[in-house]
This record gives sequence, C-alpha cells and structure tokens, in this order.
Amino acid sequence: MCGIFGVLMADRTRTPDAAVLRAMGDVIRHRGPDDEGFFVSRGIGLGMRRLSIIDLKTGHQPIGSEDGRLQVVFNGEIYNYRQLTHELLDRGHSFATTSDTEVLVHLFEDRGRHCVERLRGMFAFALWDARAGRLVLARDRLGIKPLYYAETPAGLVFGSELKSILRVPGFERTVDVEALCAYLRYGYVPDPLSIFRRVRKLPPGHVLVAAPGTAPEVHAYWDPVPFFEASRQAPGAWRPEELRERLADSVRSHLVSDVPLGAFLSGGIDSSAVVALMAAELGRSVKTFSIGFAEPSFNELPWARLVSARFATEHHELVVEPQSLDLLARIVEHFDEPFADPSAIPTYFVSRLAREHVKVVLSGDGGDELFAGYDRYVVDRRRRGWDALSRVGAGSLVRRLSDTLPEGTRGKNYLFNVSLPRTERYLDSVSHFRPAAVRRLVSTDVLGGLPEVEDALAPHVARGATLGFPSRLQYLDLKSYLPGDILTKVDRMSMAHSIEARVPLLDHELVEFAAALPPGQRLRGTATKYLLKRALTDLVPREVLFRSKQGFAVPIAAWFRDGLGGYLHDHLLADGALAHGLLRRPAVESLFALYRETARPEYLQRLWCLLVFELWHRAFVATRP
Repeated sequence: MCGIFGVLMADRTRTPDAAVLRAMGDVIRHRGPDDEGFFVSRGIGLGMRRLSIIDLKTGHQPIGSEDGRLQVVFNGEIYNYRQLTHELLDRGHSFATTSDTEVLVHLFEDRGRHCVERLRGMFAFALWDARAGRLVLARDRLGIKPLYYAETPAGLVFGSELKSILRVPGFERTVDVEALCAYLRYGYVPDPLSIFRRVRKLPPGHVLVAAPGTAPEVHAYWDPVPFFEASRQAPGAWRPEELRERLADSVRSHLVSDVPLGAFLSGGIDSSAVVALMAAELGRSVKTFSIGFAEPSFNELPWARLVSARFATEHHELVVEPQSLDLLARIVEHFDEPFADPSAIPTYFVSRLAREHVKVVLSGDGGDELFAGYDRYVVDRRRRGWDALSRVGAGSLVRRLSDTLPEGTRGKNYLFNVSLPRTERYLDSVSHFRPAAVRRLVSTDVLGGLPEVEDALAPHVARGATLGFPSRLQYLDLKSYLPGDILTKVDRMSMAHSIEARVPLLDHELVEFAAALPPGQRLRGTATKYLLKRALTDLVPREVLFRSKQGFAVPIAAWFRDGLGGYLHDHLLADGALAHGLLRRPAVESLFALYRETARPEYLQRLWCLLVFELWHRAFVATRP
C-alpha cells in the first residue's frame, strides 16, 4: 500500500523539478511512512511513498524492467500476483523481487495497457514506457484506490491524493461549479469530477494513456452492466453453497500479508461474515475493532461483541463522544475535497484504534451494493405503484401540489418524491439538496449564465437504463456512491493512520457473480440480501443475520442538541463565515431557521453538508499552505 505521484512534462526535453516531486510525496507521507522512491529522467518524474505490507526487504519502488525501458509506481495489492508470477516465469521473464509490483512490469511487457484485465486486486499505478514515450495510469475496477490527474501548462501531473497536485507551483485553486453542484446534491464529488476545475479523477475500471504535449486518452476496460444483463437469463434458484465458497475464496485471497492483520467489525452482516471466514481460514483468533456511541439507538457494540464471542476474537472497541467534533477540521482536510458523510468520524477513530495493533484490516464494505442490502431498495419497490402517475401524465400535478405546501410541512417531500419517474425518484431519495435548491443556494455570480448543470450521475443512469430493478439501482450505486462515498471514506480514514484497508466483498470476480444472480436472489419482496443470508445461515449468529439494518450512522442530532448547537451557527452564520461568496447567505439562514423550528433530520443533514464545505474551503482555498 502506497501513495503515488508524478509529472509528465509537456516538453520532453525538460527534466521535472526534483524539489517539486519531493514536496508532492512529503504531503502524503501518511500513505507510506516506511519508504520513499523516485525516478527522474527527461520528460518524466515518478514518485511513491510506501507502506510495507508484502516483500518487506525487496519491495522498494519504483521498479523497472531489466532493460530500463519501463518504470512503475504502484498503490494497492494484487491478490493473484503469485499465480501471475508463475505464468510469467514460464514465459521466460525473470524477477528481481518477490513483490506484487514487479508483476505489473512483466505483464505490461506482454500485454501493454490490457495487462489490467489480468489483475485481481485493488490498485492505482503509473507506468512509464520510455521506448514509446508514454505514461499509463490505471485504476482498479471498483475504485478502491484513488487516482487524480490534472493537465497543466507544464504537463500532466497525477497523485493518489489531490493534495499532491496542489503542491505543483502555480496551480490555481478554482472551484469547479459542476463539482460544487454535485457535492451539494449528493454529499461527495463523483468521478470524473474533482472540486477543482483543472483536476479530474480517473474513473474506476479505466486506463489513461498520455504522451508529452498531447491530450490524454482514457479507455474503459471493465463495467458490470453485462453481468447484470446476464441475470435475466439466469435460473431462478441458486445454490447458497456456491456463494459461500466464493466468499471464502475472496477472503482467503485477501489474507496475503507479511505483517499482522485484523478486521473492522461493525456488528452487521457483511463485517461479521468477513470475520467468520477469516477465523475459519486462519485457524486462530482474529483481532477485531469496533466503534460505538453512548446513544443506544446508534450503538452497535452489543452486536459486535456477540460476533466476537462467537469466533473468540481478540476484540478492541472505543466509544465516540461528541467531543470528537474537535477533530472534524482535521478529518475534512484528509479528504482534500468536501465530503459530507458523517460516518467518516467513526471510521477515523476505528482506523486509529486498529493501527495500535495491526497494519492491515479487512472490511465488509460493498455487501449492500452487491446483494441489495440498502433499505432504499425496499422503499423503491414499495413506491413503484406510483409509476402510474408518470404514465398518465399526473406526476406534474402532484409535484405542483407539493410546491404549494410550505417548506417543512410533513408530506411535502413525499409528494414530490412519488411524483417523479422511478429512477429520478431514487436519485431524489439519495440527495441532500434537490436541483432547484442547489440553484437557490449557489451564488448567481458563480452560476452566471450557465444553463441547468447536468446531473453528474446522468452517464451512469443512461448506461444502466436497459436494466431492470433493482439491478439498475445497484449498478448506479456501484458506479457512483460506492467509489465516491464508501470507498473514499475507507481509503482516506485508514490511510490517515497509515493502515491498509482491504475489501474482500469487492473482489471483482465476486462482484461479477453477484451481479449475474437473478434479481430475486438479491432482493426478494422486501427481504434484502436474500441469497447472502441463506449462504451465511449456519455461520453468522441469527441475531445479527436477521436484525433490522442499522448502518454506520452517527448521532449528530443528539450531539448538537446536547451542547454543540452553537457550533453550526458559529461556522456557518457568524461574522466571517461564508466569506468565499460561493453560497448565498440568505439561503443558509433560511435553512438554519427551518432546522431550529422543526429539528427535522433532513435539514440537519443539509446543514452538515454546508458545514463540511465551509471547513474545506477554509483549509484548501481561503488559506494557502
């Protein structure tokens, strides 16, 4: 696990500034405190920070080919690297290390940029081909590992985190209006957007190829749509045993490590299954780490303890108190972009707790997207009867009725939601601010004469339009919410404490298998994770398997009610707040008044979104490092 960064000069005769490269690495030292490495030549500079997990002695990067033609820096883990090494040795390649990184060099020699199709793992890498004069950037299929890039007058710059790119001299920190609108709607900035105008994220399952002085080409190499489409022809019944075998295989592959490892244990189905399969595979006690809250309705520690007792884990836990908000500004800075998911707070603390004992953790993230575990999939199914409104053209009438009700009236949001076509209804259900509210909130000087800003998720909606439900919604979440929110949170908070987080439920072979299941094996009536629960019946305690879904929620409403109420006001409405001019103060004041009057959770959610943006702007735009 590492952080990577580099510069491809527009003028190939120029050599990158070594001091700039070192600054790009220093700012992400938390991603790799064990080692650093650089490759600098005419036209190209590559760098990395290393967190040593595999091949502790000879895994130094960059790693090059025997003839020096290729150089690679790599972030992540290739779980099938031993198999690939044997295949490459049989084809005449020779290895100087036992690391998974060197596999990339030899595989690229054989297959070029298509080498990614053979990789099983989480990764982001940069490979320089001196003979062809090309830089290749690649990101894993699900977006577990991040990768930013920017075209600048000096050339193409890239990094595992945005803060590396911000170290390039002369970079202008201009907020991207489309990204700002997307953030206000969804609470994160979806790829390929970034919060800064000149920076983009390489989307999951894509490869970028660039040569000095030319525009980069971006190619897709993987997408789950074909697997979801195959589910229509799949037989209605499916063996739970096959899913169980695939789950065990994925967990087994993720246990490759030369350092101690453990697991995050939330007390939910997915993390409990990972812990159970780890214990079975390792044949010894697993170190587990859990976070709880003093508020009983948010506290999942009793369930985590139940699982820990069942599998005799070496269990560690921590209760997060309201005072954790003292670290909110620091947490915001680790994301580089505004990120409004409050569960970043407990993820930060559970990562810090785990780092005291291990260097690698396995996480249960991804199970809800794969097996239709979110309650919102059930809500979508229950509300599908309202589709008739759109078919007969009555949706606009119901929407107008909603518009006539005062803001804060109970039922107003419900009427608006059911008046929409089904996919739009789902997008509305996962939104913080609706599009009209975004336009009222963002300054007219910022929006200028722009027409309606296209929804950032529109390409994914269009790509999945041929799928049925719930596959269409699962595909949308796999392409947006999963990489943009869930995986971003896990990566930044674990890396903030120099700990590697692995997600075995997102092994791409398991994802393909789950997508190809008949929809009724994922969501049957209102029963979520139908086949998964059957596969785990004799493994995970029934009390965990069949309890109501709780999610990794944070009691921020209770925190602000119990003495932190002034925190929101001081950051959003006190003198000097909102000084950046991007948001309209009257709209924020109106929202704050609605929350004080009604205490409705959706208004607090929106205020939290604005609070995070304010803290982010102060750290990254208003104040220069």
